[in-house]
Amino acid sequence: MAISRRHAVGRSRWWVAPLIALGLLTTALSLVAGLITFRVANLVITPPRVRREDVRVVSVDRKAGTITLSDHVDAIVPGRYSVIFASDTGHATVGDIVRQGDGTVTRRLLSEDSGRVQAGIRVRISGWFYRTPHDLGLAYEEVYVRTSLGPAAAWLVEPQTRSGRWVIQVHGRAVDRTETLRALPVFRASGYTSLLISYRNDGVAPRSDDGRYALGDVEWLDAEAAIEYAINHGATDIILMGWSMGGAIVMQAATRTRYAYAVRGIVLDSPVVDWVTVLHHQARAMRIPGFIRQAALAAISRPWGRVLTRQSTSIDLPRLDFVRRGSELGLPILLMHSDGDTFVPSAASKALAQQRPDIVTFESFAGAGHTRLWNYDPARWNGAISLWLLAQQPAIEHTKSVSRQSEAEQAGGDAAPMLGDRKGA
Repeated sequence: MAISRRHAVGRSRWWVAPLIALGLLTTALSLVAGLITFRVANLVITPPRVRREDVRVVSVDRKAGTITLSDHVDAIVPGRYSVIFASDTGHATVGDIVRQGDGTVTRRLLSEDSGRVQAGIRVRISGWFYRTPHDLGLAYEEVYVRTSLGPAAAWLVEPQTRSGRWVIQVHGRAVDRTETLRALPVFRASGYTSLLISYRNDGVAPRSDDGRYALGDVEWLDAEAAIEYAINHGATDIILMGWSMGGAIVMQAATRTRYAYAVRGIVLDSPVVDWVTVLHHQARAMRIPGFIRQAALAAISRPWGRVLTRQSTSIDLPRLDFVRRGSELGLPILLMHSDGDTFVPSAASKALAQQRPDIVTFESFAGAGHTRLWNYDPARWNGAISLWLLAQQPAIEHTKSVSRQSEAEQAGGDAAPMLGDRKGA
Protein backbone atom coordinates (compact mmCIF):
# COMPACT_ATOMS: atom_id res chain seq x y z
CA MET A 1 0.00 0.00 0.00
CA ALA A 2 1.54 3.33 -1.00
CA ILE A 3 2.33 5.93 1.69
CA SER A 4 1.56 9.52 0.77
CA ARG A 5 4.45 11.97 0.56
CA ARG A 6 2.78 14.21 3.13
CA HIS A 7 2.52 11.40 5.73
CA ALA A 8 6.10 10.27 5.07
CA VAL A 9 7.46 13.78 5.60
CA GLY A 10 5.37 14.18 8.77
CA ARG A 11 6.73 10.97 10.27
CA SER A 12 10.33 11.84 9.32
CA ARG A 13 10.09 15.10 11.35
CA TRP A 14 8.66 13.60 14.53
CA TRP A 15 11.64 15.01 16.49
CA VAL A 16 10.88 18.68 15.73
CA ALA A 17 8.24 19.19 18.40
CA PRO A 18 10.33 17.68 21.25
CA LEU A 19 13.32 19.72 20.10
CA ILE A 20 11.29 22.91 20.20
CA ALA A 21 9.99 21.98 23.66
CA LEU A 22 13.52 21.29 24.87
CA GLY A 23 14.67 24.64 23.49
CA LEU A 24 11.84 26.45 25.24
CA LEU A 25 12.59 24.61 28.50
CA THR A 26 16.30 25.46 28.25
CA THR A 27 15.46 29.12 27.59
CA ALA A 28 13.05 29.17 30.53
CA LEU A 29 15.62 27.58 32.86
CA SER A 30 18.25 30.07 31.68
CA LEU A 31 15.90 32.94 32.41
CA VAL A 32 15.11 31.55 35.86
CA ALA A 33 18.82 31.05 36.57
CA GLY A 34 19.49 34.60 35.41
CA LEU A 35 16.78 36.01 37.65
CA ILE A 36 18.10 34.06 40.65
CA THR A 37 21.63 35.25 39.88
CA PHE A 38 20.38 38.83 39.69
CA ARG A 39 18.56 38.45 43.01
CA VAL A 40 21.50 36.84 44.80
CA ALA A 41 24.00 39.39 43.49
CA ASN A 42 21.82 42.29 44.58
CA LEU A 43 21.14 40.70 47.95
CA VAL A 44 24.88 40.87 48.68
CA ILE A 45 25.39 44.53 47.79
CA THR A 46 22.03 46.18 48.59
CA PRO A 47 21.55 47.64 52.10
CA PRO A 48 18.49 45.94 53.64
CA ARG A 49 15.52 48.17 54.35
CA VAL A 50 13.78 45.93 56.87
CA ARG A 51 15.31 43.85 59.67
CA ARG A 52 13.33 40.73 60.50
CA GLU A 53 11.75 40.40 63.92
CA ASP A 54 11.69 36.60 64.15
CA VAL A 55 11.53 35.90 67.89
CA ARG A 56 8.12 35.69 69.59
CA VAL A 57 7.48 37.04 73.07
CA VAL A 58 5.57 34.35 74.96
CA SER A 59 5.11 36.21 78.25
CA VAL A 60 6.51 39.00 80.41
CA ASP A 61 6.62 38.80 84.23
CA ARG A 62 7.71 42.24 85.42
CA LYS A 63 7.26 41.30 89.09
CA ALA A 64 9.75 38.47 88.69
CA GLY A 65 11.83 40.50 86.24
CA THR A 66 11.74 37.88 83.49
CA ILE A 67 10.73 37.55 79.86
CA THR A 68 9.91 34.30 78.05
CA LEU A 69 10.76 34.01 74.37
CA SER A 70 10.45 31.40 71.67
CA ASP A 71 13.63 29.33 71.57
CA HIS A 72 15.04 30.91 68.43
CA VAL A 73 18.77 30.33 67.90
CA ASP A 74 19.47 33.98 68.81
CA ALA A 75 17.44 33.77 72.04
CA ILE A 76 19.13 30.76 73.65
CA VAL A 77 22.77 31.92 73.71
CA PRO A 78 24.09 32.97 77.15
CA GLY A 79 25.02 36.60 77.67
CA ARG A 80 23.48 40.08 77.60
CA TYR A 81 21.54 41.30 74.56
CA SER A 82 19.11 43.89 73.30
CA VAL A 83 15.52 43.10 72.43
CA ILE A 84 14.40 45.37 69.60
CA PHE A 85 10.77 45.67 68.52
CA ALA A 86 8.12 47.93 67.03
CA SER A 87 10.10 48.51 63.82
CA ASP A 88 13.26 49.46 65.75
CA THR A 89 11.53 52.03 67.96
CA GLY A 90 11.30 49.75 71.01
CA HIS A 91 14.34 48.70 73.03
CA ALA A 92 14.79 46.43 76.04
CA THR A 93 17.71 44.41 77.38
CA VAL A 94 17.91 40.83 78.65
CA GLY A 95 20.48 38.91 80.66
CA ASP A 96 20.97 35.44 82.08
CA ILE A 97 18.89 32.44 81.09
CA VAL A 98 16.62 31.40 83.95
CA ARG A 99 15.15 28.26 82.40
CA GLN A 100 14.69 26.64 79.04
CA GLY A 101 12.37 23.97 77.64
CA ASP A 102 9.10 23.25 75.82
CA GLY A 103 10.13 25.44 72.91
CA THR A 104 10.76 28.54 75.05
CA VAL A 105 13.56 30.27 76.95
CA THR A 106 13.09 32.52 79.98
CA ARG A 107 15.66 35.25 80.62
CA ARG A 108 16.21 38.10 83.07
CA LEU A 109 14.55 41.29 81.83
CA LEU A 110 17.15 43.93 82.65
CA SER A 111 15.53 47.07 81.29
CA GLU A 112 12.81 48.52 79.07
CA ASP A 113 14.39 51.69 77.76
CA SER A 114 11.95 52.54 74.99
CA GLY A 115 8.44 51.10 74.92
CA ARG A 116 7.10 48.10 76.83
CA VAL A 117 7.54 44.54 75.66
CA GLN A 118 4.19 42.76 75.39
CA ALA A 119 3.30 39.09 75.08
CA GLY A 120 2.49 38.05 71.53
CA ILE A 121 4.66 40.58 69.71
CA ARG A 122 7.65 39.66 67.57
CA VAL A 123 11.11 41.02 68.33
CA ARG A 124 14.70 40.54 67.28
CA ILE A 125 17.69 39.84 69.48
CA SER A 126 20.67 42.10 68.88
CA GLY A 127 24.24 42.38 70.08
CA TRP A 128 23.85 46.16 70.28
CA PHE A 129 23.46 46.46 74.02
CA TYR A 130 23.69 50.27 74.14
CA ARG A 131 22.02 52.91 71.98
CA THR A 132 24.23 55.98 72.58
CA PRO A 133 27.32 56.73 74.69
CA HIS A 134 24.92 58.23 77.27
CA ASP A 135 23.75 54.69 78.05
CA LEU A 136 27.28 54.07 79.30
CA GLY A 137 27.27 57.27 81.34
CA LEU A 138 29.77 58.90 78.99
CA ALA A 139 29.79 62.42 77.62
CA TYR A 140 30.28 62.65 73.88
CA GLU A 141 30.23 64.95 70.89
CA GLU A 142 28.47 64.47 67.59
CA VAL A 143 31.15 65.37 65.05
CA TYR A 144 31.27 65.30 61.28
CA VAL A 145 33.96 63.68 59.17
CA ARG A 146 34.29 65.30 55.78
CA THR A 147 34.16 62.52 53.18
CA SER A 148 34.10 62.73 49.39
CA LEU A 149 30.30 62.34 49.57
CA GLY A 150 29.78 64.98 52.25
CA PRO A 151 29.86 65.15 56.06
CA ALA A 152 29.43 61.79 57.82
CA ALA A 153 28.32 61.82 61.45
CA ALA A 154 30.48 60.23 64.13
CA TRP A 155 30.49 59.98 67.91
CA LEU A 156 33.60 61.30 69.64
CA VAL A 157 34.32 60.15 73.20
CA GLU A 158 37.35 61.46 75.08
CA PRO A 159 39.28 59.57 77.78
CA GLN A 160 39.75 61.06 81.23
CA THR A 161 43.22 62.22 80.24
CA ARG A 162 43.71 63.17 76.61
CA SER A 163 46.64 61.86 74.63
CA GLY A 164 47.49 61.27 71.00
CA ARG A 165 46.08 57.73 71.12
CA TRP A 166 42.86 57.26 69.14
CA VAL A 167 40.75 54.31 68.06
CA ILE A 168 38.49 54.53 65.03
CA GLN A 169 35.54 52.13 65.26
CA VAL A 170 34.02 50.82 62.01
CA HIS A 171 30.74 48.90 62.18
CA GLY A 172 29.57 46.04 59.99
CA ARG A 173 27.12 45.45 57.18
CA ALA A 174 23.43 46.35 57.62
CA VAL A 175 24.01 48.05 60.99
CA ASP A 176 25.35 51.41 62.16
CA ARG A 177 27.80 52.91 64.63
CA THR A 178 25.61 51.74 67.55
CA GLU A 179 27.20 48.31 67.09
CA THR A 180 30.57 49.59 68.22
CA LEU A 181 29.49 51.19 71.51
CA ARG A 182 30.45 48.05 73.42
CA ALA A 183 34.13 48.87 72.86
CA LEU A 184 33.99 52.34 74.43
CA PRO A 185 34.81 51.43 78.07
CA VAL A 186 37.87 49.28 77.40
CA PHE A 187 39.49 51.77 75.02
CA ARG A 188 38.64 54.73 77.23
CA ALA A 189 40.17 52.96 80.23
CA SER A 190 43.33 52.47 78.17
CA GLY A 191 43.53 56.21 77.43
CA TYR A 192 42.16 56.19 73.88
CA THR A 193 39.93 58.80 72.27
CA SER A 194 37.19 56.88 70.46
CA LEU A 195 35.76 57.94 67.10
CA LEU A 196 32.71 55.84 66.16
CA ILE A 197 32.12 56.55 62.50
CA SER A 198 29.42 56.13 59.90
CA TYR A 199 30.14 55.32 56.26
CA ARG A 200 28.35 55.51 52.93
CA ASN A 201 25.01 53.72 52.59
CA ASP A 202 24.72 52.78 56.28
CA GLY A 203 21.67 54.99 56.83
CA VAL A 204 23.62 57.64 58.78
CA ALA A 205 26.38 58.79 56.39
CA PRO A 206 25.64 60.15 52.91
CA ARG A 207 24.41 57.73 50.27
CA SER A 208 26.60 56.94 47.27
CA ASP A 209 25.28 57.46 43.75
CA ASP A 210 24.56 53.76 43.29
CA GLY A 211 23.36 53.15 46.87
CA ARG A 212 25.26 49.84 46.90
CA TYR A 213 27.77 48.26 49.25
CA ALA A 214 31.25 47.68 47.85
CA LEU A 215 32.10 45.27 50.71
CA GLY A 216 34.99 47.49 51.83
CA ASP A 217 36.51 48.10 48.40
CA VAL A 218 35.22 51.70 48.39
CA GLU A 219 34.01 52.28 51.97
CA TRP A 220 37.63 52.37 53.12
CA LEU A 221 37.77 55.92 51.75
CA ASP A 222 35.39 57.00 54.52
CA ALA A 223 37.61 55.28 57.08
CA GLU A 224 40.58 57.13 55.61
CA ALA A 225 38.67 60.41 55.98
CA ALA A 226 38.20 59.49 59.64
CA ILE A 227 41.94 58.88 59.99
CA GLU A 228 42.57 62.32 58.51
CA TYR A 229 40.04 63.84 60.91
CA ALA A 230 41.76 62.18 63.86
CA ILE A 231 45.23 63.38 62.79
CA ASN A 232 43.94 66.93 62.36
CA HIS A 233 42.52 66.81 65.89
CA GLY A 234 45.67 65.61 67.63
CA ALA A 235 45.92 61.88 66.96
CA THR A 236 49.44 60.52 66.72
CA ASP A 237 48.79 56.80 67.27
CA ILE A 238 45.67 55.31 65.70
CA ILE A 239 44.15 51.87 66.16
CA LEU A 240 41.55 50.78 63.60
CA MET A 241 38.85 48.45 64.88
CA GLY A 242 36.45 46.72 62.50
CA TRP A 243 33.41 44.58 63.17
CA SER A 244 32.31 42.03 60.52
CA MET A 245 32.34 43.91 57.18
CA GLY A 246 33.99 46.73 59.13
CA GLY A 247 36.95 44.38 59.38
CA ALA A 248 37.20 44.30 55.59
CA ILE A 249 36.96 48.10 55.55
CA VAL A 250 39.75 48.72 58.08
CA MET A 251 42.03 46.16 56.40
CA GLN A 252 41.61 48.05 53.14
CA ALA A 253 42.15 51.38 54.89
CA ALA A 254 45.28 50.17 56.67
CA THR A 255 46.86 48.89 53.45
CA ARG A 256 45.72 51.64 51.08
CA THR A 257 45.63 54.88 53.09
CA ARG A 258 48.12 57.71 52.53
CA TYR A 259 48.15 58.15 56.34
CA ALA A 260 49.60 54.72 57.10
CA TYR A 261 52.34 56.39 59.19
CA ALA A 262 49.80 57.13 61.94
CA VAL A 263 48.13 53.69 62.07
CA ARG A 264 49.71 51.49 64.75
CA GLY A 265 47.50 48.41 64.75
CA ILE A 266 44.20 46.71 63.95
CA VAL A 267 41.56 45.08 66.14
CA LEU A 268 39.03 42.79 64.45
CA ASP A 269 35.79 41.36 65.86
CA SER A 270 34.21 38.56 63.77
CA PRO A 271 35.80 40.03 60.63
CA VAL A 272 35.40 39.28 56.96
CA VAL A 273 38.96 38.66 55.80
CA ASP A 274 37.92 36.78 52.63
CA TRP A 275 34.57 37.65 51.05
CA VAL A 276 34.47 34.74 48.61
CA THR A 277 34.58 32.20 51.45
CA VAL A 278 31.88 34.06 53.37
CA LEU A 279 29.55 34.50 50.40
CA HIS A 280 29.83 30.83 49.40
CA HIS A 281 29.01 29.85 52.99
CA GLN A 282 25.98 32.10 53.19
CA ALA A 283 24.71 30.98 49.77
CA ARG A 284 25.07 27.30 50.72
CA ALA A 285 23.05 28.01 53.86
CA MET A 286 20.32 29.34 51.55
CA ARG A 287 20.66 26.21 49.34
CA ILE A 288 21.72 28.20 46.31
CA PRO A 289 23.36 25.97 43.67
CA GLY A 290 27.08 26.32 43.03
CA PHE A 291 26.75 27.64 39.47
CA ILE A 292 24.39 30.36 40.68
CA ARG A 293 26.87 31.29 43.43
CA GLN A 294 29.68 31.59 40.92
CA ALA A 295 27.53 33.63 38.54
CA ALA A 296 26.51 36.02 41.34
CA LEU A 297 30.14 36.54 42.38
CA ALA A 298 31.04 37.21 38.76
CA ALA A 299 28.19 39.71 38.48
CA ILE A 300 29.41 41.86 41.38
CA SER A 301 33.08 41.64 40.40
CA ARG A 302 33.07 41.96 36.59
CA PRO A 303 32.31 45.08 34.53
CA TRP A 304 29.50 43.34 32.61
CA GLY A 305 27.70 42.62 35.88
CA ARG A 306 27.06 46.31 36.51
CA VAL A 307 24.17 46.06 34.05
CA LEU A 308 22.49 43.66 36.51
CA THR A 309 23.59 45.19 39.81
CA ARG A 310 23.66 48.93 38.96
CA GLN A 311 26.99 49.28 40.78
CA SER A 312 29.14 52.31 40.02
CA THR A 313 32.25 50.13 40.07
CA SER A 314 32.90 46.41 40.19
CA ILE A 315 34.24 44.91 43.42
CA ASP A 316 37.81 43.61 43.35
CA LEU A 317 37.23 40.42 45.36
CA PRO A 318 40.88 39.21 45.22
CA ARG A 319 41.97 42.54 46.74
CA LEU A 320 39.61 41.85 49.66
CA ASP A 321 41.15 38.41 50.33
CA PHE A 322 43.62 38.85 53.17
CA VAL A 323 44.25 35.16 53.51
CA ARG A 324 45.78 35.29 50.04
CA ARG A 325 47.36 38.69 50.78
CA GLY A 326 48.55 37.81 54.28
CA SER A 327 52.21 38.28 53.39
CA GLU A 328 51.51 41.95 52.59
CA LEU A 329 50.44 42.78 56.14
CA GLY A 330 52.80 44.42 58.59
CA LEU A 331 50.77 45.91 61.44
CA PRO A 332 50.05 44.07 64.68
CA ILE A 333 46.53 42.61 64.65
CA LEU A 334 44.24 41.41 67.44
CA LEU A 335 41.78 39.05 65.78
CA MET A 336 38.79 37.74 67.77
CA HIS A 337 36.34 35.24 66.29
CA SER A 338 33.94 32.57 67.51
CA ASP A 339 33.64 28.99 66.31
CA GLY A 340 29.91 29.50 66.92
CA ASP A 341 29.70 32.20 64.24
CA THR A 342 27.33 30.79 61.62
CA PHE A 343 27.15 34.00 59.59
CA VAL A 344 30.85 34.70 59.00
CA PRO A 345 32.69 31.43 59.73
CA SER A 346 35.96 31.66 61.61
CA ALA A 347 37.89 29.49 59.11
CA ALA A 348 39.40 32.40 57.18
CA SER A 349 40.36 34.21 60.40
CA LYS A 350 42.11 31.07 61.62
CA ALA A 351 43.89 30.70 58.30
CA LEU A 352 45.22 34.26 58.51
CA ALA A 353 46.31 33.74 62.13
CA GLN A 354 48.13 30.53 61.22
CA GLN A 355 49.80 32.18 58.27
CA ARG A 356 50.98 35.28 60.20
CA PRO A 357 51.56 34.32 63.85
CA ASP A 358 54.29 36.97 63.92
CA ILE A 359 51.74 39.81 63.80
CA VAL A 360 48.34 38.22 64.58
CA THR A 361 47.17 37.62 68.13
CA PHE A 362 44.21 35.28 67.75
CA GLU A 363 41.49 34.94 70.39
CA SER A 364 39.20 32.03 69.57
CA PHE A 365 35.82 32.01 71.30
CA ALA A 366 33.38 29.09 71.43
CA GLY A 367 29.62 29.45 71.46
CA ALA A 368 29.27 33.17 70.77
CA GLY A 369 27.31 34.40 67.75
CA HIS A 370 28.41 36.80 65.05
CA THR A 371 29.86 40.04 66.55
CA ARG A 372 28.51 38.94 69.94
CA LEU A 373 31.74 38.04 71.65
CA TRP A 374 31.40 40.89 74.15
CA ASN A 375 27.81 39.89 74.90
CA TYR A 376 28.83 36.27 75.50
CA ASP A 377 31.98 36.83 77.57
CA PRO A 378 32.66 40.53 78.26
CA ALA A 379 35.43 39.88 80.79
CA ARG A 380 37.48 37.85 78.33
CA TRP A 381 36.76 40.23 75.43
CA ASN A 382 37.74 43.33 77.40
CA GLY A 383 40.75 41.56 78.86
CA ALA A 384 42.04 40.51 75.44
CA ILE A 385 41.85 44.07 74.15
CA SER A 386 43.43 45.60 77.28
CA LEU A 387 46.38 43.20 77.24
CA TRP A 388 46.93 43.65 73.51
CA LEU A 389 46.86 47.45 73.78
CA LEU A 390 49.34 47.31 76.65
CA ALA A 391 51.64 45.10 74.59
CA GLN A 392 51.63 47.63 71.74
CA GLN A 393 52.96 50.55 73.79
CA PRO A 394 56.69 49.79 73.49
CA ALA A 395 56.32 49.18 69.76
CA ILE A 396 54.35 52.40 69.34
CA GLU A 397 57.02 54.45 71.11
CA HIS A 398 59.70 52.92 68.89
CA THR A 399 57.67 53.42 65.72
CA LYS A 400 56.95 57.06 66.55
CA SER A 401 60.54 58.11 66.18
CA VAL A 402 60.90 56.17 62.93
CA SER A 403 57.69 57.55 61.42
CA ARG A 404 58.28 61.26 62.10
CA GLN A 405 60.39 61.62 59.01
CA SER A 406 57.80 59.76 56.91
CA GLU A 407 55.03 61.94 58.33
CA ALA A 408 56.93 65.09 57.39
CA GLU A 409 57.44 63.77 53.88
CA GLN A 410 53.74 62.91 53.55
CA ALA A 411 52.73 66.38 54.69
CA GLY A 412 55.32 68.04 52.47
CA GLY A 413 56.67 69.90 55.47
CA ASP A 414 53.37 71.76 55.98
CA ALA A 415 50.58 71.10 58.41
CA ALA A 416 47.59 69.31 56.88
CA PRO A 417 44.40 71.39 56.57
CA MET A 418 41.87 71.00 59.34
CA LEU A 419 38.92 68.88 58.26
CA GLY A 420 35.59 68.20 59.94
CA ASP A 421 33.20 70.34 61.89
CA ARG A 422 32.19 69.73 65.47
CA LYS A 423 28.70 69.98 66.88
CA GLY A 424 27.95 69.51 70.54
CA ALA A 425 25.83 66.46 71.35
